[in-house]
Amino acid sequence: MKRILVTGGSGFLGSSAVRALSEHPHVSLVVSADVRSPADSAALPDGVVFERVDVTVPGDIAAALAAHSIDTIVHLAAIVNPGTVGEDVERRVDVDGTRNVLEAAVAAGVTRIVVSSSGAAYGYHADAPEWLTEDDPIRGNEEFSYSRHKRLVEEMLASYRASHPSLSQVVLRIGTILGPTVRNQITALWDGPRLLVVRGSDSPFVFVWVDDVVGAIVAGAVGSSSVSGAFNVAGDGKVTVPEIAARLGKKTLVVPAGLLAFALRVGHALRLTVHGPERVGFLRYRPVLDNTRLKTVLGYTPQKTSREAFEAFVAERYPGV
Repeated sequence: MKRILVTGGSGFLGSSAVRALSEHPHVSLVVSADVRSPADSAALPDGVVFERVDVTVPGDIAAALAAHSIDTIVHLAAIVNPGTVGEDVERRVDVDGTRNVLEAAVAAGVTRIVVSSSGAAYGYHADAPEWLTEDDPIRGNEEFSYSRHKRLVEEMLASYRASHPSLSQVVLRIGTILGPTVRNQITALWDGPRLLVVRGSDSPFVFVWVDDVVGAIVAGAVGSSSVSGAFNVAGDGKVTVPEIAARLGKKTLVVPAGLLAFALRVGHALRLTVHGPERVGFLRYRPVLDNTRLKTVLGYTPQKTSREAFEAFVAERYPGV
């Protein structure tokens, strides 16, 4: 029977993971750890307790692990919308927060940790293969703080795998998450009358429905203890921006990369947008994730393909389209 602590447990993904874990027959306790109280603390599922934990404060996570005799951590606390807070805050939560969690886990004798990483850890590069596998290098992008931080976190995890092999790791490199209530910088790209396309790139996306992310988290937390390592989490297949535009009944606006970079540089300087020229690579060279290892090694097969996840999102967000 597992005793699991979930960081970021009150968030969009964390609250779903907490509920799913609490319903698993091999889990005896779930601690939802977050700086935010749950939306309705009285409605917490049976077997779930809430702890106010700030991952940027080392003592917080250590105290919670000790108080509940935790053996498994699901680390989901992160800044999911980069640019909405200062880069120093992003690093403090994503990088330093992960370091605090790992240090506390080793000190408390935790035996397993599941970490939500991102396809952004691979970076956005012109020479990336058409389909990225877990054997491809984690390069990130120095100019894009979110991607850089994911690379730093993965480098830290690799170091801990070497120095602390008793702490088994499952690292989930997650594609673009879609769900009924998802609103983020990517979905905002689809709200305008035209969808932006960088000339020479169809900007393919791999989507994953939120329930499938939760399914992968559960598989990582309560599955075979002999299974570890990194896993790409995405639905089968990919969807390009022109295909997205066609499905939404919208046209595309094709812009040369240089012109878009110039416009973003000016707009950012004038504080008209939080996005700078570094976002051109983000739009142009999307990391397309191969999910074979997720299915064959971790043993979880997403219920929705990338296209089906997008269709489900359209049905929720744009009814009647």
